[in-house]
Amino acid sequence: MSTPARPRDIAEDLADFSATPRMLLISAAAVGIGLVSACVALALLRLIGFFTNLFFFQRFSTDLVTPEAHTLGPWVILVPVAGALVIGVMARYGSERIRGHGIPEALESILINGSKVQPRLALLKPISAAISIGSGGPFGAEGPIIMTGGAVGSLIAQFFHLTSAERKTLLVAGAAAGMWRRLPRLSRRFCWPSSSCCSNGSPAA
Repeated sequence: MSTPARPRDIAEDLADFSATPRMLLISAAAVGIGLVSACVALALLRLIGFFTNLFFFQRFSTDLVTPEAHTLGPWVILVPVAGALVIGVMARYGSERIRGHGIPEALESILINGSKVQPRLALLKPISAAISIGSGGPFGAEGPIIMTGGAVGSLIAQFFHLTSAERKTLLVAGAAAGMWRRLPRLSRRFCWPSSSCCSNGSPAA
């Protein structure tokens, strides 16, 4: 007489919560990817500074400067147009996925694409973001930094043929490390009432 099959618990299909020695290896890889992604985030900020100097001051420098001191006069209105045209060409002939903000694309990679990011997107996204912001586009660097850091983690995981769950872990590690690089500026922009940058419980200007 055969034994009736045990009903399958739905939790078994959701995730594997078992701890194995391999977790230590993935954790060590996440630390390394975090360090690399933090350096990549810094490189992206320098790239933004490079394009800002190039578009508004016609000089080669990676310093982060404000474009308000430009000497282009009324011609400055053409700078964002030129940046948009360059990004349009990159989106048309490179990858149309660079048009996004960055964070939705990272979430889509996790939820739909098995935490896989295309190498072409990992290269074009930071460049297009730097051109957009450097040419005066009204965007922030946080989204592209998260996407770029996550792409670093995903590409390394794909190179070593890791599982989908492990790719997700390393993608998130890279994205978090990239975001950490922006925390000093974000803390000044959105400080907590108890922090030293606020007085009387109100955010600093």
